[in-house]
Amino acid sequence: MGGDLADVRLWVGELSALHKRFVHRFNREEPRQSALAYMRGLIAPLERKNGWTLAEEAGHSGPDRIHRLLNRIEWDADEVLDDVRDYVVEHLGDQDAVLIIDDTGFLKKGIRSAGVQRQHSGTAGRTENCQIGVFLAYATSLGRTLIDRRLYLPTSWTEDRDRCRRAGIDDSVAFETKVAMAKTMIRQAIANKIPFGWVTADAAYGFSKGWRYELEQADVFHVMATTRHDTVVTRWALDHPVHDLFNGLAQQKWKRRSCGDGAHGRRIYDWARVEVRPWHRPDRRHWVIARRSIRRPEEISYYIAYCPADTTLDQLIRIAGNRWAVEECFQTAKQECGLDDYQVRRYPGWHRHMTLAMAAHACLTVLRARQLDAGKAETDPPSSSTSASPRSDA
Repeated sequence: MGGDLADVRLWVGELSALHKRFVHRFNREEPRQSALAYMRGLIAPLERKNGWTLAEEAGHSGPDRIHRLLNRIEWDADEVLDDVRDYVVEHLGDQDAVLIIDDTGFLKKGIRSAGVQRQHSGTAGRTENCQIGVFLAYATSLGRTLIDRRLYLPTSWTEDRDRCRRAGIDDSVAFETKVAMAKTMIRQAIANKIPFGWVTADAAYGFSKGWRYELEQADVFHVMATTRHDTVVTRWALDHPVHDLFNGLAQQKWKRRSCGDGAHGRRIYDWARVEVRPWHRPDRRHWVIARRSIRRPEEISYYIAYCPADTTLDQLIRIAGNRWAVEECFQTAKQECGLDDYQVRRYPGWHRHMTLAMAAHACLTVLRARQLDAGKAETDPPSSSTSASPRSDA
């Protein structure tokens, strides 16, 4: 019990320190305190996290202050997110970090919540009445957390401006594909000088030749999942199907490797790569990578990679495996930080809730990284050098 109390004090203190970074974004004391209370409630071990339960946790007589914070009081969620992102970079920043794009669904009833319609939800694994959020995750050896978000608006919404206005969606907000949203978030990360080395995404985003070309033109290294029907430029053809590249490939070209730990243990597959795009700058390479199931060898997934010339297959496998880090972020942010526990219907309210839930998740991620770092320091043998650089293990 004493340990639990110490843990609570630890995260309350860290959450307060993070809150101080963006408290100036609110003009009055009420929303300042409500924002902190909201984040504390999101992390608290409550069975349900709604306006009433969060208000009770904060000691409020009712949910009015919480509702005002999310729906009526003026504050810019993007500015708060900038401060949260700075916090993440300060504590987890790494030049070899991986930026990961993915989306997740939020099941909803009715037709009034911004962006809701019957659409495929990867979270549910089927078509449901839901909202879809596109997110950017930041993964390093120290931890992983979410650093950007956008609510996807189907054309059923953007073509009905009256419906949009009722949900707080400004007339300037036009339809964007999920891939376009992903491009915007990566461009923003570059503009904000977020330290990173790689970008990865699943095939829903990686199949876009236009986006891969944009990343290449910006010299952004990437390993993007794609479909077996995607085509690449080879010395034999301009549009060579990727699945044809591995037919008859010598068995010794396939390497059995783990790409990280999953829910059921290590994810071990057979991997191979074939170089494509024979004309390019000498210090860069283009590869198609195949990941083959051991139990069902007919099941093969494909990736397109752009990277430094000396990048090994093992390094590319590590980047491809990092894609699952965003799934871990979604799971922990929903289970521990109330990412999917919200009752807002309006477009600004959705982004406000997500921003504060992401702030809470970033706080817990930084605390865990700090604890792991301290634990490693305790178990590491003493160094004979007195000038070792900090975080040399990162």
